[in-house]
Amino acid sequence: MDALQSIDKSRLPKHIAIIMDGNGRWAKERGQDRIYGHHEGVKSVRDIVNACGEIGIDYLTLYAFSTENWNRPKAEVDALMELLVNTLRKEIDELHKNNVKMHVIGDLESMPTICQKELNEAKEITVNNTGVNLILALSYSSRWEIIEATKNIAKKVSEGTIIPDEIDEELFRKALSTSDFPDPELMIRTSGETRISNYLLFQLAYAELYFTNVHWPDFRMPQLIEAILNYQQRERRFGKTSEQIQKHNKPA
Repeated sequence: MDALQSIDKSRLPKHIAIIMDGNGRWAKERGQDRIYGHHEGVKSVRDIVNACGEIGIDYLTLYAFSTENWNRPKAEVDALMELLVNTLRKEIDELHKNNVKMHVIGDLESMPTICQKELNEAKEITVNNTGVNLILALSYSSRWEIIEATKNIAKKVSEGTIIPDEIDEELFRKALSTSDFPDPELMIRTSGETRISNYLLFQLAYAELYFTNVHWPDFRMPQLIEAILNYQQRERRFGKTSEQIQKHNKPA
């Protein structure tokens, strides 16, 4: 059976989040500089976005650049910003043609002006698309996001818009930058690291975590299918017992 056909379309994760790790290590293994790896990683982004559209994944969030990444050597950071701009200019027509809708989360004011301009244009071009929702996490960290959400809620309390007793999980969720998206059910990290690195800490509370040794430039549709099949083998209980889940899923 074809790997794609082996996926149970009735049990797809609605939202997949990915930490695209290993570009630099992949390049060094080939005697190239780290920037070469980042350029090759763009090919995987293209392939995975297309694969999600073909499989039927509604939301895909990619951890493209963390707030901590600003601490990398300036030459690498500058090259990454240039790569982002060039990639958006090159890929946006294809994304639009494939009905992909672009979103961005993170501290965008910390990004270079040219990056902000290209990102805003990409969002405007794809705003009416109804296919895969592609969410780029740029200059993003979950601690930053949680602190910003807390500040916004505190401001509303001080203004008298809400009272403290009204603060609950749903109100806090709406204050996050991901308020328009469902929480990810599956989080994938490539390149063998087994941590979530300040990524969607609130949103990943009940996500299934999948770690692979494959470096990001080698992660393509077959590897994505493998991760989804692994996800579909798991029992998602949300604090309940297996017996409760099985009883709930049993046909009437």
